[in-house]
Amino acid sequence: MFAVIKTGGKQYRVAKGDLVTVEKLAGNAGDKVTFDALMTGDGKAVKVGAGAGKVSGELVETAKGEKVTVFKKRRRNTYRRKRGHRQLETTVKITAIG
Repeated sequence: MFAVIKTGGKQYRVAKGDLVTVEKLAGNAGDKVTFDALMTGDGKAVKVGAGAGKVSGELVETAKGEKVTVFKKRRRNTYRRKRGHRQLETTVKITAIG
């Protein structure tokens, strides 16, 4: 059985037992979280829309993601700017679909 959930402006295809890295969610490790399923399927039937169900998960950890480097340069003007950014990410373990 699988489901499609939406969080942080992105959609993820998940199944029971999956570890999913999403944008930061409020809470500490071990907290429970629920998502609305946009779609669920079991290989035979597919449910789409509001009646698709709920997806439960457990927060595993919150950490920083990989560094993104932003470099700006204007040629022949001695203009250079280098900045970096690390987005906060939360790892969620999917515990139940339905």
